[in-house]
Amino acid sequence: MTDQQDNATPEEIDATAAAAGSAPEVMPSLEELLRRAELQALEHHDAWLRAKAETENIRKRAQDDVAKAHKFAVDGFSSELLAVRDSLEAAAGVQNATVESMKSGVEITLRQLTSVFEKFAIREMNPVGEKFDPHRHQAMSMVESGQPANTVVEVFQKGYLLHERVLRPALVAVARAKEA
Repeated sequence: MTDQQDNATPEEIDATAAAAGSAPEVMPSLEELLRRAELQALEHHDAWLRAKAETENIRKRAQDDVAKAHKFAVDGFSSELLAVRDSLEAAAGVQNATVESMKSGVEITLRQLTSVFEKFAIREMNPVGEKFDPHRHQAMSMVESGQPANTVVEVFQKGYLLHERVLRPALVAVARAKEA
């Protein structure tokens, strides 16, 4: 430092520093720091409330979507079955039906129903000759048979699958083990 700087008053030093472009750093007051922290807390709280509301809205929309999916899940299937019902009503309304015309109408209606089942992956189970599966079959009786034990020998009522899930088990008679 020069002799002039050593003899300068604090006001002169501040004025010189201000003129040089470097103002002395002033620490904000505690009140100012508290006010800033409160503003930030309010901003974060507001953002949290908005996020919470958005999450709640998404949850409600998802619940509505699931409810609508359950309610209208069979919409396409139902629409396809209407043609089958129309055919049955037309057959019931015929005044001078012959056995042949009724049989023909029933066959056409059955083909329509089979087509609907194929379209919606509903498959028939007719397990004659298969090994008994308690997950797919319901045993109604056991009979003496020349077939191996636990083999389905007769089907009283066909079962149905939706994709690979059992809609209705087949009602069957199962071969009994031969007594020694």
